[in-house]
Amino acid sequence: MNTNKMFGMKNKAGGVSTQSKGGSRNVGGGSEAAGLELRPGGMLVQKRNSDSNQNSISVPTIKVRVKYGSSYHEVNISSQASFGDLKKMLAEQTGLHHQDQKILYKDKERDSKSFIDYVGVKNGSKLVLLEDEISKERRCIESRKNSRMEKASKDIAAIRMEVDKFAKQVASVEMDINGGKKVMETTILSLTEHLMNQLIKLDGISADGDVKLQRKMQVTRVQKYIETLDTLKIKNSMMGSNRANTKFPTRHQHPQVFTCEMKIYNNQDKPDKRDWPGTNARPAMISTKWETF
Repeated sequence: MNTNKMFGMKNKAGGVSTQSKGGSRNVGGGSEAAGLELRPGGMLVQKRNSDSNQNSISVPTIKVRVKYGSSYHEVNISSQASFGDLKKMLAEQTGLHHQDQKILYKDKERDSKSFIDYVGVKNGSKLVLLEDEISKERRCIESRKNSRMEKASKDIAAIRMEVDKFAKQVASVEMDINGGKKVMETTILSLTEHLMNQLIKLDGISADGDVKLQRKMQVTRVQKYIETLDTLKIKNSMMGSNRANTKFPTRHQHPQVFTCEMKIYNNQDKPDKRDWPGTNARPAMISTKWETF
């Protein structure tokens, strides 16, 4: 059997000769048969067209009727869409947030991730839309929490800017004292007071997650500056003191001690005036006889 007759042969014009039971046909001469293409191995196959394949498969659009309260809404939606997609479309018509919606089909709540064709929704199907109170309350709580965290983050940022200013002053005081220059004690006390106020502000901020970590970092930072000021305060107080020039008595030197002796006499043992040291001096006497009025 001639292989050229089975698989065909190329002619001089560059065409391809194919043979079948009904005869042979030529494809070539600068033209190709409709829907056919020549593969590198010389085989003639059906031409592939990705665009035509995609266009040939179309997803139908259906119309569903949704009841919300006393009103009805007609929605045109893809038959392969999810209930979450339907909720977003209903949010535009009803004004109800898609997270606060609850869709019932055949008296059963449908999950947002479920597809409408999977549960049997088709053209003309009727659905019921309800407001999910629990989801609405949960979303409100989450919204308030996010607002509180946002405010806490702004407050911490403002405190951080204030601490940056005080940090420069602490560094300046530290440089002066370490350089042997005495600093006024009121300056150190004022800086300490300002930093303590920032610490109180940080303690009053309630935060969670990353915001809580930011607050902790600032608290540690402020505490470090306060400890530095306490150390500098002690060092500053020891500079220029007169403790070395202060004289204290030694163990061989004793302060003078003055004693005073007082004698108590009664009337019977009263001494003679001649024994008194001076004419005007009088001894101290204590009498037990009291005058009767």
